[in-house]
Amino acid sequence: MGDRGRPKAELVLSTEERMALERLANRRKSAQAMAMRARIVMCCAKGDTNQSVAQQLGVSQAMVGKWRRRFVEHRLGGLSDDPRPGAPRKITDDQVEAVIVKTLEEKPKDATHWSTRSMATQVGMSQTTVNRIWNAFGLQPHRSESFKLSTDPLFIEKVRDVVGLYLDPPERACVLCVDEKSQIQALNRFQPILPMMPATPERRSHDYVRHGTTSLFAALDMASGKVIGSLRQRHRATEFKKFLIQIDKEVPNHLDVHLILDNYATHKTPEIKRWLLKHPRFHLHFTPTSGSWLNMVERWFGELTDKKIKRGAHTSVHALEKDIREWIKLWNENPRPYVWVKTADQILASLARYCARVSAATASPSDA
Repeated sequence: MGDRGRPKAELVLSTEERMALERLANRRKSAQAMAMRARIVMCCAKGDTNQSVAQQLGVSQAMVGKWRRRFVEHRLGGLSDDPRPGAPRKITDDQVEAVIVKTLEEKPKDATHWSTRSMATQVGMSQTTVNRIWNAFGLQPHRSESFKLSTDPLFIEKVRDVVGLYLDPPERACVLCVDEKSQIQALNRFQPILPMMPATPERRSHDYVRHGTTSLFAALDMASGKVIGSLRQRHRATEFKKFLIQIDKEVPNHLDVHLILDNYATHKTPEIKRWLLKHPRFHLHFTPTSGSWLNMVERWFGELTDKKIKRGAHTSVHALEKDIREWIKLWNENPRPYVWVKTADQILASLARYCARVSAATASPSDA
């Protein structure tokens, strides 16, 4: 039986065309659509039918027919997409590059950062165009974030120690994240808080009266999510020792106690060291300097602040402490343990990539 359908134009490749198609099909950086078109043409050049090629490559016969026809008519140039419909571009690549370079390397004379209005005036474009360019390249001059890299000489060792406790805690041991939230203020607004109503958010006056402060010592159990808390008027070594005694009473005697805490001076006084010598089941693990993000109790402090303290109103320290104790009690009735997922190697690799990227961005032309 003869071949069915319309006769196919003969497709013969020159040596240069075959080499070019093989590069497109095999090069890692080729777009997948272009690589597939190259494979279709090479299969057709072997004499295979459209149906056979479609079955081999898992595409439709219509697709095979399209690129066979396009290649026969226009050769390698026919594999590129047709021009898109619509008006031609008014902004050239050089103009886009100029906006990006100016955004990254220059500042306006009258401000610390560019706005769409000031940049549009500077480069002679509309605000909408500048905004589209910034969005396309992820540029946000109006935003600024803070950071601090630890300079602790034992940074790597401390990261591995703390993360190791999170991911692989010792047997017959309790891992507690310990810290103090000091100077919690008992604030009350000068005027009553206006409640939320439909289409109107809760309102509060910007001015307030301060009725004193308190300090919260907290120990977050990484296994259960429960919190041991103690409120004190001050946060000296004396108060920290009393908190250690409270932990010693509440943690079962058969368990070792591993405390993750920061480098605050009150954690290392002679008085604390003497107490620890008398209680050998306690083991202290210090986070790196400027590395409070490693201590999971900081996340719990964040929830306490957002859900209870930030928008609270208290006419006395006693009322503030009562609210905090009630919140801790409610938390412990339904504790939600935090789960650490990243390994120490992943954290260190991420920091290394960030430092390398920042160093490359801040290097002067003379350093290149």
